Amino acid sequence: MVSLLDDDVPVLLARIGCYPQHHGSLGVVRTVGRLGVPVHAIVEDRFTPVALSRHVTRRFVWPTTGREEPERLTEGLLSIGRAIGRRCVPVPTDDEAAILLAEHADRLAECFLLPPVPPGLPRLLAGKASLLRICAEAGVPAPQSLAPADRDELVDAGRELGYPVVLKNLEPFSRLRTPAVCGTTPMRDEQALLRRFPAGPLPPVLVQEYIPRQQAEDWITHLYCGPGGVPRVLFTGLKLRSWPPYAGVTTRGVALRNPELADLAERLCRRIGYSGVADLDWRYDRRDGRYKLVDFNPRTGAQFRLFENVHGVDVVRAMHLDLTGREVPEGPQAEGRVFVAGQLDFPSVAAWLRMEHRLPSDVLHGRPTERAWLCRDDPLPAAVEAIRFTGLVTRRLVRLARHRIGH
Repeated sequence: MVSLLDDDVPVLLARIGCYPQHHGSLGVVRTVGRLGVPVHAIVEDRFTPVALSRHVTRRFVWPTTGREEPERLTEGLLSIGRAIGRRCVPVPTDDEAAILLAEHADRLAECFLLPPVPPGLPRLLAGKASLLRICAEAGVPAPQSLAPADRDELVDAGRELGYPVVLKNLEPFSRLRTPAVCGTTPMRDEQALLRRFPAGPLPPVLVQEYIPRQQAEDWITHLYCGPGGVPRVLFTGLKLRSWPPYAGVTTRGVALRNPELADLAERLCRRIGYSGVADLDWRYDRRDGRYKLVDFNPRTGAQFRLFENVHGVDVVRAMHLDLTGREVPEGPQAEGRVFVAGQLDFPSVAAWLRMEHRLPSDVLHGRPTERAWLCRDDPLPAAVEAIRFTGLVTRRLVRLARHRIGH
């Protein structure tokens, strides 16, 4: 276990937007809080699960939507940093926070220790169309994708790529201001695509080829890079299940060493000079034997606690060590760690059973190493999350029942 973090340098959980039931945020708080580092957290309200963690030193209730002007968001972060009173390491858990920290680093350096990433790079990596251009220039495979400007181009994109296709929000911030879809959304045919956007201006959307699940494996790479894109830690793992199925957040994953994928990720980061924490999603396409980069998230991933090296260093701990001028212990990743995202794994198992007509083998034999919510030393967030999750499910069932009665 790492015990060399500088406990004079606090951490700030940096968040923009409303996502109170986010297990990745709780992972950030726990991974450094357990080592004695003060953790300050931006939260939507006083009763979000992460706000009630015993490892949080101070909570800043600052609800944002992502639709605010960058100047206002920057001033908000500076106000929080000044209230903390010491320069701290901000850990972004969404693309918007990562972009804001990079693009306004000159001003924010007053209060925060920041990785030396090129200011405009996180926005380009988080943007789906710009990421495709970066991949093409770097020689990194990616799924075929198109960014239509209107409904005619939307129809042409579907026909060119062939159905089914996948829809994604095109840009960070626009996914909060003018969302085209709630998340990665498959479209089975042209009729479904046109029903999705019946009239009016087309919101910013990416249309991407669908790689059949029978011909694919979903892999993830989590890393922290220092100056010049040199990885301090780099991990690879296999996504076993997700919610929504084959398109959403990881509900169960396993840490597996994949040298080919690690080399591909390192080559890309060195080529573009990326510095900081990142979460990369890949899809292995058995049809041509290539790993294709689906998403480059320039921030911590929700399942980052899946990965540690043999010295107990994960990406957040590595960033804190590096930005405080301390050595990051080198070593291979801990193999076979299993991460489970609490109650989200139950619907993912049900979906697997419905689609594959069998139970996943890990249900009976896979014991998790790391749970997103449950842990003995910090039980309250899991209890609060269970209450909020039950309330969310109940409200959705009531709305569904009312809709059916109305029809």
